[in-house]
Amino acid sequence: MPLLHLIVLALVQGITEFLPISSSAHLILVPYVTGWQDQGPLLDVAVHVGTLLAVLIYFWRDVWEMLRGLMLALRGKRSPGQRMIVHLVIATIPAILAGYLLHKYAGDALRSVAIIAWATIGFGLLLYIADKIGMTVRRIEHMNIGTALMLGLAQVLAFIPGTSRSGITMTAARFLGYERADTARFSMLMSIPVIAGAGLLGALDLVEAGDVRLTEDALIGAGLAFISALIAIALMMRWLRRASFTPFVIYRMLLGAALLALIYL
Repeated sequence: MPLLHLIVLALVQGITEFLPISSSAHLILVPYVTGWQDQGPLLDVAVHVGTLLAVLIYFWRDVWEMLRGLMLALRGKRSPGQRMIVHLVIATIPAILAGYLLHKYAGDALRSVAIIAWATIGFGLLLYIADKIGMTVRRIEHMNIGTALMLGLAQVLAFIPGTSRSGITMTAARFLGYERADTARFSMLMSIPVIAGAGLLGALDLVEAGDVRLTEDALIGAGLAFISALIAIALMMRWLRRASFTPFVIYRMLLGAALLALIYL
């Protein structure tokens, strides 16, 4: 793949992965808008892995607390890190089951511009409603197993392109009364096992394909996505500590409307 294509894909992935605007939708739209050949799911996974590294570095304190919790668990002691691990595992199970079933039976059936357009608008409006009526009285420390399961079930909807994995989990958390910054924080921590699993499957596909050029493209894309994602995470977390999700909702409305115009007009 030409370097320019890789740069565009990596920047699109890095910037949109953790914003509530659907990175998978944007990756599908890139070849649709530019006329370039579809990059395919393997490169999609590669740039997702780059963003995974960005999350691990930005939230290194949470990651360290979970690792420390595992070590304390071996000694029979409890810690907040252990609770976080339990919540992430519970929140991940629905996505693993849904992802397996979709990968086996649906394939790329959902990679449709029409689906992206309607999901972008519909779930954008849902985020706006949740952000307006949701209270800001809970933090991650207040989370329980039931809440983690509800966020995990919400995450399943992200397999619809245009929904946004981060967007739908933030929407659910806001409905449940969690503070904006904490909704984003837990949403991004939820991405760690999901992206890691997808990255592992993608790596196995790369090995089976035996395509050296594709492997090099994947590594370059992952590196560029890492840099852009790290910057995007920092900026979004700073924004959500003092403002709302409204700018992201407006962007979703404009994007969805533009796509519907392209399709039907």
